[in-house]
Amino acid sequence: MKVKIEFDASLIENEILIRCPTVNEEIQRLQAAISDIALGSKKFVCYQNDTEYYIPLDDILFFETESGRIRAHTRKQVYLTKLKLYELEEILPGSFMRVSKSTILNINHIYSITKNLTASSIVEFAGTHKQVYVSRYYYKPLKFKLEEKRNEHGYEK
Repeated sequence: MKVKIEFDASLIENEILIRCPTVNEEIQRLQAAISDIALGSKKFVCYQNDTEYYIPLDDILFFETESGRIRAHTRKQVYLTKLKLYELEEILPGSFMRVSKSTILNINHIYSITKNLTASSIVEFAGTHKQVYVSRYYYKPLKFKLEEKRNEHGYEK
């Protein structure tokens, strides 16, 4: 595979073009990875009272439903968003995953998972007391996604 960078001062926005004879799994993974990186650096609009904040998407640990409102959690703050959980699920990059009926988390920030065979497992994040519960239904898909990430980045098992 060749990788080239072309400079074009007339461009207003960066553009990435993938040229290939056929679309295979490797090309699809490459496109997904580029999209995730591009989306992860985007700002996400959140609210606290009458103030609108622009939070880097990668700073968000998880989204959860509480009292009919969707809250976006960073390590230190909690913000509101106007989107519904199912809408977030459609637009968030692949580093975000639904882990219960009421929670979508950013797998890039998982510090630990405590498995519970009879109830929800617990995910903790580094540098904060915040944690989320993973329902039994979503536990295996979460472990699979984490394993994929480990294999992608060459992490030790």
